[in-house]
Amino acid sequence: MSLSLLSRYAFFVFCVCFTFASIPFWHHEWLWPFTLVTGVLSLIGIGDLLQTPHAIRRNYPILGNIRYLVEGIRPEIRQYLLESDSDALPFSRAQRSLVYSRAKNETADKPFGTLIDVYQTGFEFIGHSMRPAPLSDPHAFRVLVGGPQCKQPYSASVFNISAMSFGSLSANAIRALNQGAKLGNFAHDTGEGSISPYHRENGGDLTWELGSGYFGCRTSDGRFDPVRFAAQAKDPQVRMIEIKMSQGAKPGHGGILPKGKVTKEIAETRGIMMGEDCISPSRHSAFSTPCELMHFIAQLRELSGGKPVGFKFCLGHPWEFMGIAKAMLETGILPDFIVVDGKEGGTGAAPVEFTDHMGVPMREGLLFVHNTLVGLNLRDKIKLGASGKIVSAFDIASVLAIGADWANSARGFMFAIGCIQSQSCHTNKCPTGVATQDALRQRALVVPDKAQRVFNFHRSTLKALAEMLAAAGLDHPSQLEAKHLVRRMSATEIKLFSQSHVFLKPGELLTGEVDGEFYSNMWQMARADSFEPNTAAA
Repeated sequence: MSLSLLSRYAFFVFCVCFTFASIPFWHHEWLWPFTLVTGVLSLIGIGDLLQTPHAIRRNYPILGNIRYLVEGIRPEIRQYLLESDSDALPFSRAQRSLVYSRAKNETADKPFGTLIDVYQTGFEFIGHSMRPAPLSDPHAFRVLVGGPQCKQPYSASVFNISAMSFGSLSANAIRALNQGAKLGNFAHDTGEGSISPYHRENGGDLTWELGSGYFGCRTSDGRFDPVRFAAQAKDPQVRMIEIKMSQGAKPGHGGILPKGKVTKEIAETRGIMMGEDCISPSRHSAFSTPCELMHFIAQLRELSGGKPVGFKFCLGHPWEFMGIAKAMLETGILPDFIVVDGKEGGTGAAPVEFTDHMGVPMREGLLFVHNTLVGLNLRDKIKLGASGKIVSAFDIASVLAIGADWANSARGFMFAIGCIQSQSCHTNKCPTGVATQDALRQRALVVPDKAQRVFNFHRSTLKALAEMLAAAGLDHPSQLEAKHLVRRMSATEIKLFSQSHVFLKPGELLTGEVDGEFYSNMWQMARADSFEPNTAAA
């Protein structure tokens, strides 16, 4: 017998031999626990030898299971024992600790200086003033959303809860988020899973997200139902309507919730049948061109009684958004807001290729959208939101400096209600009860306690933002500009964000005298009548 064979089966053989050898001595009380353990391990080993899917278990009976055990707890081992404070996988320990501290109303101050290498390329900071401004009231950090075609504008906080659906999150998680939003007077995006009973319990402000499945306002064949939409949209709790064009985690993909996961509550909330897969198509059926999208926006605005209507998307082909911009000019219909989602990911599971290699990062997408609207003299009529790995006051300040009017956070608020980044959102086995439909697991999430943490996190983050603004000599987040954000380009060079990126002048696209070949080319390729590019200009 080779040494290799002996090493592979030695432990299994030992367990079997010990079990049978000890049976005659069962009457010894000290021995039977050991016999019981080896007996159970022997049965596991026999099962390993008989199964076919896993070769490592057949070659290493009993011991081969250690591999799957360690793999199962790998995220926890990595983030609690191995990773440094700055390893963002996807969020660093320092980022999570910041949220946990602020959610618990504990101090987030750090002693002994920064742990960040300030001479590393990519390091960013906000420039401060020699004459700091008086500290502003964070409650005043709001933005009025609603253009000239809107009858019911909404005063939104500059920091809100991003889209997370019931079904993706548990009922108690939705309850806690919405109650926290009510306490803090900020908006809670429903996600495309529509408005559940748990969104309504505490009366927090809602942004109703309308995805390609039209959940909550769909016909039996999955098309948009204007009657059902109007009935929900006119609810006073619904403050804004957001058309979901794409999401950063998997832009252009769509999705399926298997019928096995479609509970009675999810079916009733989304307006789907039990026992059938819940399908979110990759594209909308209510429109197929930029102009049709504008008319759909106008229809939703009318059906809702004049509430702000906009869309959320992750930038892909630049000419497609410019096509939407051309449609705005051609139809005269303007969205009240646009939310730019980044490819930085989201709260649900997505194919690795999409997560890693599809979509434009949030900052580049935001800058492009901002520049396009400025170049068409539309920026003052359309508000911009930004979403993508935002958890701190600096994160908010940095996107506002680039061009956003407010910021949304999803995973940040998940941390606030107890998420530990176990990365088990898609397994229905979330250890904290945040991302699961398991009734027993979600009972661990105590709603009043977590709602207070949501409120605390929002309040403390805006307080930190107010302190940053005061240090920079500013009174309100709307005063932040690209010149206030500084980035290290190399070990010997730093630049203002305004120096390192192209910023269009008001009306520049309309005049045709564009400072930058990229914007000029994309504008020529864009079409209002189609999402396809103008091949003559390509």
